[in-house]
Amino acid sequence: MVVLPCRLFSLQCFLLLMIMVSQARAQQDLYSICMNGKGNYTLNSTYHNNLKTVLSTLSSNTEINYGFYNFSYGQGIDKVSAIGFCRGDLKPGDCLKCLNNSRVLLTQQCPNQKEAVGYIDNCMLRYSNRSIFGTMEIRPEIYLANVNNVTKVDEFNQALRSLFYDLRNRAKSGDSRLKYATGNVSGPDFLDLYGLMQCTPDLSSLKCDECLSGAVGELPGCCDSKIGARVIRPSCNIRYETYPFYETPPPPPPPPSPTPSLSTPPTSESTNSTSSDGKSNTSKIAIAIAVPVVVVVLVLSSICIYSRVKKPRENVEIPSQVDDDYDDEIKNSESLQFNFDTIRVATNDFSDSNELGQGGFGAVYWGKLSNGQVIAVKRLSMNSGQGDTEFKNEVLLVAKLQHRNLVRLLGFSLKGRERLLIYEFVPNKSLDYIIFDPKRKAHLDWEKRYKIIQGIARGLLYLHEDSRLRIIHRDLKASNILLDEEMNAKISDFGMARLIVVDQTQGNTSRIAGTYGYMAPEYVMYGQFSVKSDVYSFGVLVLEIISGQKNSGIGHGENVEDLLSFAWRNWREGTPTNIVDPTLNNSSRSEMIRCIHIGLLCVQENISTRPPMASIALMLGSYSLTLPVPSEPGFFVGRTRSHPNTSSWEDNSRETRSSELILKSAQESINEASITELYPR
Repeated sequence: MVVLPCRLFSLQCFLLLMIMVSQARAQQDLYSICMNGKGNYTLNSTYHNNLKTVLSTLSSNTEINYGFYNFSYGQGIDKVSAIGFCRGDLKPGDCLKCLNNSRVLLTQQCPNQKEAVGYIDNCMLRYSNRSIFGTMEIRPEIYLANVNNVTKVDEFNQALRSLFYDLRNRAKSGDSRLKYATGNVSGPDFLDLYGLMQCTPDLSSLKCDECLSGAVGELPGCCDSKIGARVIRPSCNIRYETYPFYETPPPPPPPPSPTPSLSTPPTSESTNSTSSDGKSNTSKIAIAIAVPVVVVVLVLSSICIYSRVKKPRENVEIPSQVDDDYDDEIKNSESLQFNFDTIRVATNDFSDSNELGQGGFGAVYWGKLSNGQVIAVKRLSMNSGQGDTEFKNEVLLVAKLQHRNLVRLLGFSLKGRERLLIYEFVPNKSLDYIIFDPKRKAHLDWEKRYKIIQGIARGLLYLHEDSRLRIIHRDLKASNILLDEEMNAKISDFGMARLIVVDQTQGNTSRIAGTYGYMAPEYVMYGQFSVKSDVYSFGVLVLEIISGQKNSGIGHGENVEDLLSFAWRNWREGTPTNIVDPTLNNSSRSEMIRCIHIGLLCVQENISTRPPMASIALMLGSYSLTLPVPSEPGFFVGRTRSHPNTSSWEDNSRETRSSELILKSAQESINEASITELYPR
């Protein structure tokens, strides 16, 4: 019973009572998600009894000091696994109270489901009939946003990105007991931003980083411009507010005072006698330590400054004969290196029956490791002039990128002149394999196509703004979009990707790299590339996905019209439905037309009018947002214009090509990959 210190029921007492009631109610609010498709159990069944056992003994069977509880009970199909997870600043008693409340509420709200997840403000409880420990789970996820908007969006987002970058690095560096970080930065209009990131400690550092990065990537679509928001996933969660919502850890204790010598008892006389000789000895020791340290720091600083000044930040060309330094640099990533013979066995000695296709890099094979994992293997062609460069680019770059809409690099292998890249296997091949085939594309209804468009947008947003690096892909096209078993889009092939410094807005190159039809006009004409170059390519992709036609041309009898001209003409004439693939039904025409509108905004010739990926993600996720009127696209496919720094287009190609290259299919790439130093942000 709580006794209010009031003789009369004053206004202050009333307010205090209301606060206490609201806190008690908030503690009881549970966001529950019942996984109806994961199976049901019956009352008093073996599974039900095992579930009650797990939930009632969860805290007593696992570590209680760090807010993470994991326990499994039962056998076979009746085995139940559960995880309890509390916010890193929650005291053990409060954590247990939160989880006990969750246990009661979750079983009430999901009375028959074998798998369920429940979130209360400071804790999460989940259980399942499958193993969930050590597995990164990003679904289901919950978004919570403050109703108020910020006024200076760009400045606010810049401060938020800085805060999240720091928190993510600290959270993923935690140990097996706690992966948790909090902090704050100054924002615009005298606002302070407070942030929190946390992973379940059973995740590896790499998986924690992937989970948190993906959560950050969801913010533009759900909570753009909000002064506070949360993304809650089973394996991680993030939050930011303009007020401190977490307990600040206590300051570290002061260093202990020097321990007296055992040979000299600590008497008052001996203590006072250290005033002269003791200080002298202490000073000598301090000088003896400080001088070498200062010298070492100065030498190391000089070396670092010299190397940064001496080493260019632009293209680092790698000779066709890979030298020992190059091999050493790649081999530094030992955790990613596979044994060559292991991959050879997995691919049946790179047999023709295992070959998935051919690319500029070389052949791609599927394989199966001894643990049953299916993989895709890129094998460097011995005749590839750019293979070594592309290989290094992917190993050093893609290994640092983790997002569900990017194809995941599992590792690499080196043996003599053999170069292998090992990726996750994506079963549904590439987008161009389906979308441009008259029979296969009939299986891609609008819901799947819209999902693919959104996935590509999320992947690009991660590359441009939310990853540890800032990446320009430079070869975004249908054949570089892979589709997994659930038709989720995964951006692949980073051999030509370019990394730019955080504050850099664009770069220049005299060597054009990309695929005709997808390349932005300013890049084709002047070698200028930026994130807006990728936006242009994304716009072309959107129009291809909606129309089911290649950008190289749409036939009208004997006349052939490129896709952008066709789309723009029909948009101007008020007949945008002519752009839509006839195999699609009419149920979502307004959504299709909106996507055509977004695609045309992306391919505008004027760079400044193309929206950034953050705005595009918002446009795709919010139907109440009014879209600007698009201007004329840049029509450069099929035009015979020369680059100012080269004599002809074919001078920039990977192979010797004739002048007819400009009129060839837009599915061929000019792959002039380049390596740039990595500058984290």
